[in-house]
Amino acid sequence: MHKDTVRSDIEHFVAPLDETPVSATDSVKEDSQPLSLWAEAWRNLRRQPLFIISAILILLVIAVAAFPSLFSSIDPSSEQCLLANSNGGAVSGHPLGFTNQGCDVYARIIYGARASVTVGLLTTICVVILGGILGALAGYYGGWLDAVIARLGDIFFALPLILGAIIIMQLPAFRENRNVWTVVVTLVIFGWPQIARITRGAVISVRNADFVVASQALGVSRFKALLKHVIPNAMAPVIVIATISLGTFIVAEATLSFLGIGLPPSVMSWGNDISSAQPHLRVNPAALLWPAAALSLTVLSFIMLGDAVRDALDPKARKR
Repeated sequence: MHKDTVRSDIEHFVAPLDETPVSATDSVKEDSQPLSLWAEAWRNLRRQPLFIISAILILLVIAVAAFPSLFSSIDPSSEQCLLANSNGGAVSGHPLGFTNQGCDVYARIIYGARASVTVGLLTTICVVILGGILGALAGYYGGWLDAVIARLGDIFFALPLILGAIIIMQLPAFRENRNVWTVVVTLVIFGWPQIARITRGAVISVRNADFVVASQALGVSRFKALLKHVIPNAMAPVIVIATISLGTFIVAEATLSFLGIGLPPSVMSWGNDISSAQPHLRVNPAALLWPAAALSLTVLSFIMLGDAVRDALDPKARKR
């Protein structure tokens, strides 16, 4: 009796139906197509300030490397350096001063971007192709092929990138023909195992998915299913690692050139400029700091871009 009395005293409020239209609340656009992984990632990327800033910086660096004459009226490869300007400070027309040889620092930074960026881009493309193919085959077919590729990758993983590159660049065939391609080949030799492992893991996580099994049940061959279904759905982590690795390869080229075993001194690059300015650091620190700043900013831009792409392609990161 007491319980019934308490219940009867509770006031219940029911909102009028016209104030809460169910049709408007539960309405769904049936004609809208669901976004794919890449379309959703692009939508998320456009909203990230980190992506916008890094993309602008990278586009600027690529433009400088592709069209250096638009950013500098001085061509260091055709105009001779004047020793009278040795270690000189900033003057009109030369905003960053001069090197020990009397060369314009700003012009060398602009024209040196081409070699450094070219090595990074070519190395990344070759590493993704070689490591991606080997990793995809190992992860998809498994068995003895997976074991062979894994052991082969362990051999190259035993040496760090820079140390292994130093050893390879000391071989007569590489030492006597130092150019962009020899540096690229050297970095690819020790850079592909990381991409191969990432690709292998991504392919293993996708190869038994329902859409892959369904495609094979419909008569699609295993190799065609690998190319058409598995690889496109396993590229997200590969793209992230490749973006970050591009900055790593630019640093590796600068390190080899700084040590005198990378690009020859006749090729303008940020590593060569840092190496030539290092003995005169106390007299003229600007000749070293400015190319080092350009190198650091470029590498930071690619790392920032990789972080932004990772957050956009990783659903767990978006939830956090």
